[in-house]
Parts: sequence; C-alpha cells; structure tokens
Amino acid sequence: MYDVIIVGGGAAGFYAAVQMAELSPQLNIAIFERGKTVLSKVKVSGGGRCNVTHGEFMPKELATNYPRGEKELLGPFHKYAPMDVMAFFEERGVPLKIEDDGRVFPKSDSSQSIIDCLVGEAERLGVQVLKNSSVKTIDKTDKGWQVTTMNKHYQCKKLMLATGSNPKIWKLLENLGHNVVPPVPSLFTFNINDKRIQGIQGISTYATVEVMPKKTFHIDKKSLNLKSSVKDEAVLYADGPLLITHWGLSGPAILKLSAWGANILHDYNYSFRIEVNWLPDYTTESMEAYLRELKEVEAKKTVVRTNVTELPKRLWKRLVEAAEIAPDERWGDINKEQLQALAEQLTASSFKVEGKSTFKEEFVTAGGVDLKEINFKTFESKLHPDLYFAGEIINVDAITGGFNFQNAWTGAHIAAKSITF
Repeated sequence: MYDVIIVGGGAAGFYAAVQMAELSPQLNIAIFERGKTVLSKVKVSGGGRCNVTHGEFMPKELATNYPRGEKELLGPFHKYAPMDVMAFFEERGVPLKIEDDGRVFPKSDSSQSIIDCLVGEAERLGVQVLKNSSVKTIDKTDKGWQVTTMNKHYQCKKLMLATGSNPKIWKLLENLGHNVVPPVPSLFTFNINDKRIQGIQGISTYATVEVMPKKTFHIDKKSLNLKSSVKDEAVLYADGPLLITHWGLSGPAILKLSAWGANILHDYNYSFRIEVNWLPDYTTESMEAYLRELKEVEAKKTVVRTNVTELPKRLWKRLVEAAEIAPDERWGDINKEQLQALAEQLTASSFKVEGKSTFKEEFVTAGGVDLKEINFKTFESKLHPDLYFAGEIINVDAITGGFNFQNAWTGAHIAAKSITF
C-alpha cells in the first residue's frame, strides 16, 4: 500500500515526487514508468541541453504563451513561476543561465544535469521508481485507488497522473467519466516543395506569415492570434524569425502558427497555403512604389546584383528569379509587370504547404483532459477526489521556449503541495 502513486516518470512526475517527499518525508511514494528509462523527454529537449523554463517572470505575460491554458494557468503562475523553478534547481547544485532570447538552460548545456538532479533527489528521499511498469487499469476503491500493471495490483490513497500524451491513459480516464479533448499535433514545421527555397537552407530572416483559409472559421480572437481579411475570414498570423530548411520552413514564426493553429491546421489535413512577407515594414503597394524609385535611381545596375533590401543575397536572388527577371536584366529595362511581380514576391510570397515535420525532438500535443474538469488551485480532478494531474496529460500546450516544461513544473508543485497538506 502506497500513500501516493505517480504514473509517469517524466519531468512532472519526478518534480512532484521530490517535493512531496521533502514536504512529508513519512509518505511512501512510488513512480510508475512504462519504459525502461525515465525522463527521456528531458534528455532530448532543447537539442540535448534541456530548455528548463523561460525567463518571463510576469505571470500574465507568461500565460500568453499558451494557446490552450492561458486563462487557467494565470492563477497557478502567481503561485509558482519560472523564478521558483530556477531556485529549485540552483539550490540543488544545478546553476542555470538565461539566454538572449529568454530561454533558460543549465550552465552545463547538458540535459543530463537536470536528469541527475531529479533522479538523485528522488533516490535520496526514498522515492521508489518502478520501471517497465505500464499501467493497464485504474480503479476507484473504498480506500483510494487501485493501479494494475501487467503482473500486479497496487493500492494507494492518492493518485497522480503525469503521463504526457498517452492515449491509453486518456482512455482509462474516459472510462472514469472524464472528457478528453481529442489530441492533435502542436509545434511542427511546414513541409514545402518550392524551387524558391530549395538549396538555400540555413537562411533565417524576420518575416510575417499568414495561413490562408479554405473556409470561414468562427474563432475567439482573444484566445488566438488572428488577422481578419476584407471578407471577414479568419486568417492565422504570426511574425518572427523564419528559417529555411531542407524540407520547407521552420523557425519561431512557423512554430507559433503550428501551436496557435493546431486544431485548424489539423482540420486542413496539413494541406494549405501560406503567404510570407519577407519585408514586414512594407506592403505590396509600398514596396512597388519603392521599386519604381529604384528603377529610376539604379537604372543601369543589374537587378539581381543590387543590394536594395536587408534580405540575404541568396534569397533575394531566388525572389528576383521568381518574378521572371533575367540574371543580366537591368533596373531600367524591367517592365511594370515584372516590377509588380517582384513586389509580390517580396511581400506576399505564396507557398503550398503539404504536410508537417516534428520540430526537432519537441513532441508536443494539443489535447488532453478537459480543463473544465480540473481544479487549478490544486490540480485535482473535479470528478474524483484524490486524483491529480500535471503536465501535458491535460489540455495545455505552449509555444517553444521552455513554456511546456514550466506548465509541468507548476502543475507538479501545486499538486504536490495539495497532496501533502
């Protein structure tokens, strides 16, 4: 008989276990992990460096990075925020650093530092870790819960689920009466086969990106970064660095779109058009006016070799070619149609997206336990007393930058305190 069973040997599970054991050393706590290793997602996160959290210390601003969960996490972030997470690790001998973009990493630049800390603390505090223990059933009992693995039944007074995006556990929760929002991928890059960006991978430049709609959506503009077209059709919109890759487009702008538009892009079956403005300070009309001035001033110069924008040279060359301007053509010789075509390529490049790719090793899913069924003061189920959640098992997800881990740390801490007091 355990006092607490935590299902899931990831970030949220270990974080909760360590804090429970510290707050109440007398508790008999066990972590059940279905795999043969623990903290596997921590291991690969941040390119193997572990993006622990983000250096955004204002709860209201922090919450805006969550397409699903912004409203619900505001209160929890007032209780437990990135500075608390940083203090947790630094007090346990893991110094951290905040990089220029706000992301927080261990100074060692190795995720193993975080893993060693959590595993070491769990061992020191007497938390039992049962690997290769895939949970088959969860049942309510008179004294708490019964958790059944392949070979054995375990009893506990309180149960915490921190299994991430696990369809089998979601199914067990549905059997207990919980509503699970169907999962769809979040944080992915766009697959694009287009000669304008082929062979120039590695180029990164600030741009704006719009997803062009196939049909009208009625969307709450407070919860989604949207831009309305003239026809009042909702169009997903994001700005930020845009990275050209071997398979298409990535970078913060694309990742924002994939997170905020996770459900819409799933409905599109990941086949849609985007428009890219490579020079966001200009509209197509103002760019055309600027190019007309250049036509007069730089008349004798070759278009493709003229450095008239801040775009990387290789990208400028591709966009000039796409406007059907020959390599040896001079500004003075291009016609009105070519000028208009170049303005459009620079400010409204249309690309066909056909499919998606996972962003590095960031396996993030939108969907999970319905947020209406969770008490966010305790992270306890509103349907079943003594059942708690933390991490990605609930319908919360974030953009890239350490925010998904912060959700796990915050939920785990609040649940741990609720369980032990």
